[in-house]
Amino acid sequence: MTPGRRAALQFVRGVGMGAADVVPGVSGGTVALLLGIYEQLIDSVRNGSGALGRLLRGDLAGSVGHVRSVDWWFLVPLLAGLLAAVVALAGPVKAGLEDHPEAMAGLFAGLVVASIIVARRIPDSWGPRRLALLAVVATAVFVSLGWQAGPVQDPSALVLVGSGAVAICAMILPGISGSFLLLLLGMYANVLGAVDDRAFGDIALFGTGAVVGLALFSTLLGRLLDRHHDTVLAALIGLMVGSLRVLWPWPDGVGTISRRDDDVLTGAALEWPTADNLWTPLLLAVAALVVVLGLDALARRRA
Repeated sequence: MTPGRRAALQFVRGVGMGAADVVPGVSGGTVALLLGIYEQLIDSVRNGSGALGRLLRGDLAGSVGHVRSVDWWFLVPLLAGLLAAVVALAGPVKAGLEDHPEAMAGLFAGLVVASIIVARRIPDSWGPRRLALLAVVATAVFVSLGWQAGPVQDPSALVLVGSGAVAICAMILPGISGSFLLLLLGMYANVLGAVDDRAFGDIALFGTGAVVGLALFSTLLGRLLDRHHDTVLAALIGLMVGSLRVLWPWPDGVGTISRRDDDVLTGAALEWPTADNLWTPLLLAVAALVVVLGLDALARRRA
């Protein structure tokens, strides 16, 4: 594959990750894992953060070495696609969540279930300990996603920086939605509004926190993957399983955005559907599941 075609492919993958990161309950890390680029992404970001760290310590030669080890043809188009999707889709996704929350939640739930099915093949082996870890992590995430928090009014610069650092860590973890974590912090409406309104000062503060958080967390996660690969992946899959709570389509769709412009719902309510709102989310979930599993089967057949 030529460098140009590879860059275009990574840009499209980045768009998929960015679109997922905009939606509460869906993680860009889930998309990266589904696309088979998750560990490469962590390694690339870790090398980039290592270069920055050595430069700040005055080690120019070490910084250059880390820079050369970064796969820029992979990382730059991927990040460009991610940022383009976030900017382009912030408004439409917010409107879609407000107008059709149950349908969109069903669609995204199907995507996450398919991702779990695909990801379960990645660990080389499944033993009782890894299955137990998956269950514990899934339960912890399921319970924590029921917590509630009110929206923050007029956040300070420090709050914006801190929110960026926390959210970016969640965004690169499969199953942990950075958008939903922002909701739990009371910052979702502020951040989405800043992107939609092009409030560049607030965006810069949030982005600064994201860069710092990404550099620190990617290094830690990369080391864990190096030393405990299958165990870490079992925990990541547990995150994805637990995150399905926030994508339960009934009664509030993703349970975060109300149909009223002035109201932000919190927590992840769980109720059984009625005959009136059952079939659309269910059919969309099945459609997403079938499409993703079909594409995965096609990719494995060609590999």
